[in-house]
Amino acid sequence: MSVEITWWGHATATVRDSGVRVLTDPLFVRRLAHLRRRRGPVPPAAAAVADVALVSHLHADHLHLGSLARLEPGTRLLVPRGAGRAVPGLRRVVGARGLRVTEMTPGDVCTVGEVRIRAVPAAHDGRRLPYGPSRVPALGYVLSGESTTYFAGDTGLFDRMAEAVGPCDVALLPVGGWGPYLGHGHLDAGRAAQALARLGARCAVPVHYGTYWPIGMDAIRPHEFHAPGDDFVRHAGRLAPDAVVHRLRHGECVRLEPAR
Repeated sequence: MSVEITWWGHATATVRDSGVRVLTDPLFVRRLAHLRRRRGPVPPAAAAVADVALVSHLHADHLHLGSLARLEPGTRLLVPRGAGRAVPGLRRVVGARGLRVTEMTPGDVCTVGEVRIRAVPAAHDGRRLPYGPSRVPALGYVLSGESTTYFAGDTGLFDRMAEAVGPCDVALLPVGGWGPYLGHGHLDAGRAAQALARLGARCAVPVHYGTYWPIGMDAIRPHEFHAPGDDFVRHAGRLAPDAVVHRLRHGECVRLEPAR
């Protein structure tokens, strides 16, 4: 296994495998509606350079039109099936930037260079709230190159998760959120550790925590902002003791070499 992962904050990461740069849920802003970036700098321009960008679902902190507009012209973009219909602004960005869009549903496969990308289900409300009722399913993605990496997007635990994902070397798992309370269809640190145990991945990188927080709510349950990464390390040590957790700082990179 050889893969390089850089975490930019929230659910945004770059996975480099077999010479292919895969960018997850790009979000490159200091403020999004009522949310303010409280930790880590806004990712640099280099973070938007990718061979393919993945969008897990239509919520604005995962499908962010302004951030997609920073992608290089011609970048491949994978989105849930129905995204173009549900988010009209997506079509404008795609046309303006010349992005090559593929709409995906669980089981669909797209190959970019030497990396095979398979869409898998996620237990999350994937609608573009609050703009409309379109039922566009949320996705995760499995990247198969020199290693196999699972990007969960946003999800809760669900039956047959391990079967849907299949064997994987690395799991990028959400361990928190952007507010003091997690709603249905999310993983906290404990449930993320349960997911890691089910998946049997050798390595894990916690994401989707400690980046954005509602303006004016700094003093409300601040542990939900600061603690999820460390809590995930602790829970994973108990529930998945054979897995190595890499708790990255914003902008930090880890290179995972083959097991010896």
